[in-house]
Amino acid sequence: MRKDVVKFTSSIRNDEKLLKHVIAINKAHTVMLIEQKIVDSATGARILGALSRMTKELRVKASLEDIHMAVEEEVIKAIGPDVGGNLHIAKSRNDQVSTAIRMELREELTYLMTLMMDLQETIIKLSKGHVETLIPGYTHLQPAQPITFAHYLTSFFDALNRDLDRVREACERVDKCPMGAGALATTSFPISRERVAGLLGFSDVLENSLDAISSRDFIIETLANLSIMAVDVSRFVEDVIIWCTSEFRIIELPDEFCSTSSIMPQKKNPEILEVIRARMGHIIGDLASSLAIMKDLPSSYNLDLQEVTPRLWDALEIMEGSLGMLSSFVPHMKVNREIFQKRDLTFTTSTELANILVRKYEVPFRTAHNIVGALVRDLVEQNRSFLEVTPAKLSETAERIAGIPLEIVPEDISSAVNPKGFVQSHNVRGGPSKSEVLRMIKLRRGLLERSGDQLLEEKDRLKHAEKTLDQIVSSYAAFSSMRRNV
Repeated sequence: MRKDVVKFTSSIRNDEKLLKHVIAINKAHTVMLIEQKIVDSATGARILGALSRMTKELRVKASLEDIHMAVEEEVIKAIGPDVGGNLHIAKSRNDQVSTAIRMELREELTYLMTLMMDLQETIIKLSKGHVETLIPGYTHLQPAQPITFAHYLTSFFDALNRDLDRVREACERVDKCPMGAGALATTSFPISRERVAGLLGFSDVLENSLDAISSRDFIIETLANLSIMAVDVSRFVEDVIIWCTSEFRIIELPDEFCSTSSIMPQKKNPEILEVIRARMGHIIGDLASSLAIMKDLPSSYNLDLQEVTPRLWDALEIMEGSLGMLSSFVPHMKVNREIFQKRDLTFTTSTELANILVRKYEVPFRTAHNIVGALVRDLVEQNRSFLEVTPAKLSETAERIAGIPLEIVPEDISSAVNPKGFVQSHNVRGGPSKSEVLRMIKLRRGLLERSGDQLLEEKDRLKHAEKTLDQIVSSYAAFSSMRRNV
């Protein structure tokens, strides 16, 4: 093949992060070939010795087509073609590349889940200090009802937890081994696919050989999960960006995460958050690009598939960096605890006044809604706050709007219009009251601990598989050394 064609089609630059996995795959495959008596122990031991001397710092030639050829060439260089040429018995680059991607993705997803739980831990810690910190909740970007900052933070925790569940479920599908599928139709050699899968720490074999070498739905699924997470992260970041503006003044950003304008010294720009918001779009773009590549491919292996994998690594790198940055940023946010001194925000308790008219004065809700709505309009026109509502004013409005004579107890009005009282009265499951938010925080702490235990078990399982493979390879290498010394 022409050199310029090799360079144009080569995946070697993107393959380099797969090197350690390709070496491990070749080790496991060779061990299986020995155990199945497809190659003799002496040949297998020499191949394993050459693979063991290979390190992840191996200098890979840019002229090579891919990392699999680089490893095979290095083995042949070390022990000669007569022995090293047996490395490729009963396998193909097609099943190797799919396996290596899955192995790297297992590690990446484990790291991603660690970062997600770190951010959740940060959110839980911050929430504990804000169970009574009132902030306005918004709909349509308009002040709606009072909540607490802890109530808001736990909502982001929950979104992240669903993202975590999706990643964990994807891991189960990633954790299937394609090795032994060959180019597409397995092999006539009596291999054990189950043995290779076990040595590489996979939970099972990806059975159908054609599906094993051609499917990249696990990449699409991961990118889809990352895209959903990107939406969640971007919405959180957007909230903070809006809330730190002078118009909202709900949050003050930490100086160390902001910059000033090159010309306007009063500016405090949330550049970290803006970059995260933009990069979440890159992740969604990586999904769209991968779907576009995959949608018209015929069955079996096509070189188009190698163009999908870089999109996966790009999206993971962006998300991992963004989660790490958010974990550092979130604890330093300062919340304006006096935010409800703003006149416009006092009207966020209007719903509760309507509720009291329903509960205590037997006014139909839609009528109560109309009465309070008219009351709010009057107060706004008079440049007064909702805290200035009087029994006389409410009664006059009820008579004018609905023809209802009401004698309102002053205490009912004061309890309804008080933002703190509003929050405490909303004690329904999932609501913003202190007791309910504390219950939710405690429950989510337990969820986080269980997630951590599950992740630790998975890490230990993979470490055990890696250690077992190394021990087996070492024993064969020692056998080879003893034979040479005899």
